[in-house]
Amino acid sequence: MSAAKQPTEVVKEPSMLKQKAMIADNYDKLTGAGESGRKVAATYVPGNLNELLMCFDMLNNLPEINAIQNGMRKQSGKMIADAEKMGLSEDVCTYVKADLGHMAKGAIAPNGKPMPVPDLLLLSYTGCFTFMKWFELLRDQYGCRTAMLHVPYEGDGETTDNMRQYVVKQIKEEVIPALEEVSGVKFDIDRLRENLKNSAAAEENFVWVLQSAKNRPSPIDAYFGGVFYIGPIFTAFRGTVDAIEYYKLLRHEIEQRIAAGKGPVTPEGEMGEEKYRLVVEGPPNWTSFRDFWKMFYDDGAVVVASTYTKVGGVYDYDGFRHDPARPLESLADYCLGCYTNRNLPERVKMIETYLEEYQADGLLINSIKSCNSFSAGQLMIMREIENRTGKPAAFIETDLVDPRYFSPANVKNRLESYFQMVDQKRHGGGSAHRAA
Repeated sequence: MSAAKQPTEVVKEPSMLKQKAMIADNYDKLTGAGESGRKVAATYVPGNLNELLMCFDMLNNLPEINAIQNGMRKQSGKMIADAEKMGLSEDVCTYVKADLGHMAKGAIAPNGKPMPVPDLLLLSYTGCFTFMKWFELLRDQYGCRTAMLHVPYEGDGETTDNMRQYVVKQIKEEVIPALEEVSGVKFDIDRLRENLKNSAAAEENFVWVLQSAKNRPSPIDAYFGGVFYIGPIFTAFRGTVDAIEYYKLLRHEIEQRIAAGKGPVTPEGEMGEEKYRLVVEGPPNWTSFRDFWKMFYDDGAVVVASTYTKVGGVYDYDGFRHDPARPLESLADYCLGCYTNRNLPERVKMIETYLEEYQADGLLINSIKSCNSFSAGQLMIMREIENRTGKPAAFIETDLVDPRYFSPANVKNRLESYFQMVDQKRHGGGSAHRAA
């Protein structure tokens, strides 16, 4: 009887080790805030004002990221059940329920220490109505100061000067005074300019990384691998020297992969032959992340572009960079331009552009049961993309961090059906029929 095959031990590259150390250090600072005396702001990923928070020496805690961390560690299911026992509906965003269930058990960080009570809840509203209700619940729990930055929805598909100035006015008159009051630190616009300069430097290499997927084979997976690449630029590290160094390391590693003609690195090592190039719409499933990814790379499918990796900023599509010469206006443009704040025609146009520029075989939509911000309109998006490009599209359904809504057999069957559809299309099989 042959010995069971042991899982491949993937050697972590310098960029992976760098990011891991950055995340660990941030959690240590957060859980040590009581001793250090540093103030803590809780905020969200889309449209967050990390460069501004840094001007006040405040730490940045992100409830979404905590929910993702607990989902990937397979701890979110119990937290969600606890939140539902407290009265939250099954249809509520599972990030919210995971966060509230986490709080109910003492909110322990990955380092095993209690998370701090935030000194300020800073909401940069960017297209997700759930954020406002989430903050109401957090405010009720914590009883702390709350500041809201209302960001107008880009209903007509563009940012107007009136919208920009509306956001700038709030930053000046509401957000900055709240940060000064809570932190005890006076605002220094030159400090903000320096942070924005750092952001722009990191963003240049970040965009290069995303666009490296135009190569054949793609050296990266822009969805499953992409969720790691976006970490520093979307969360507590944008504006830091650490972020600049991380993206330099990552770019160097990918340059080497391109030179060697290699595809992406998966959790089981080097990916095999690239057979399918996909664009993916919607967030991934976190509770079964590795199993979900494996369904793709086992069949030679690589994601060359994804919309989820634009939820915290669209840098590659329209060339946005944080601009130290226009500090407050730049922050406003960033908040206004996040993917979830764009209307459906603009999202369709973006996906169509990715399909063309990245020479993708088709579109795959992962519809998230509890995320209206992404899921609303996805069937329309699918139909429009099929009509405009003639390329096949498919629709699968999972959830963010609720393990009850990930059906491996169902997802795998739909994926295999979709890959067959792509093969049929390649061999002149006529018009695409949806795998739904």
